[in-house]
Amino acid sequence: MRKITSTIQMLAAGAAVTWSAGAQAAESVAGRPVPEGLGLQVPVTEVAEFGHWMYNGWLLPIIIAITALVTVLLAIVVIRYRAGANPEPSKTSHNTLIEVIWTVLPVVILVFIAVPSFKLLYSQYNPPSVDLTIKVTGHQWYWSYEYPDHDNLAFDAIMLSDEDAAKAELPRLLATDNRVVVPVGKTVKLLITSSDVIHSWAIPSFFVKMDAVPGRINETYFKADKPGIYYGQCSELCGIRHGFMPIMVEVVTEEQFAAWLEEAKAQFASASASTQFASADLIARQ
Repeated sequence: MRKITSTIQMLAAGAAVTWSAGAQAAESVAGRPVPEGLGLQVPVTEVAEFGHWMYNGWLLPIIIAITALVTVLLAIVVIRYRAGANPEPSKTSHNTLIEVIWTVLPVVILVFIAVPSFKLLYSQYNPPSVDLTIKVTGHQWYWSYEYPDHDNLAFDAIMLSDEDAAKAELPRLLATDNRVVVPVGKTVKLLITSSDVIHSWAIPSFFVKMDAVPGRINETYFKADKPGIYYGQCSELCGIRHGFMPIMVEVVTEEQFAAWLEEAKAQFASASASTQFASADLIARQ
């Protein structure tokens, strides 16, 4: 018995160390998946923190309790009602008490799950006062962004090749040539739509996932509390290159955001003008 107890304690300690190491690794590169990482990505919004509590502090204990209860009941049934112990099988077909329990207990469990679930759902669709609005458009297979509050600043974000990502020391399949930049501690409203098929804009660290539907604008928001670069991907199967339209959001200070706005307006205005001149020249030649 002591050996069994000692083994269990060793396994528990090993699991705790592994979980701690995984959490520390995730913390060091918050905003993206890490090799051999455990659990959810590090939360950087209030909604994400509540979602993590919902998962780790509420659902997980319920799941463990249900699993343990079912395992114990199965063991009792296998041992107590095996053929060797019951040469003459019982002809019992009903047990009112058991039937009431297995009907009422799941209802009670669902109520316990529903209460915080509704609160989490409400918090995701009830944003505080908005500080910045960004329009997001999904395409096959990249994202376009517009800042209607800032002279309709607009640009596309296309995944970097493996070579370019390695040169920039950015994660492959997650980095884009242009990134969304937002100020820290500000509420950002997203107006999400699509130009072709259904996509889904999702960033795990923000606990944000919203479908981009053609001909319709869906709204969501986030308020990041920590500066950094956060990654996501399209989370709706949208075609052959579905796995190659990542999302890259950089959260910066207000001063850095103001400086980026000035640079971005000049950069993307010049790019837009060059595209217009090239189109006009092509039309003239035709």
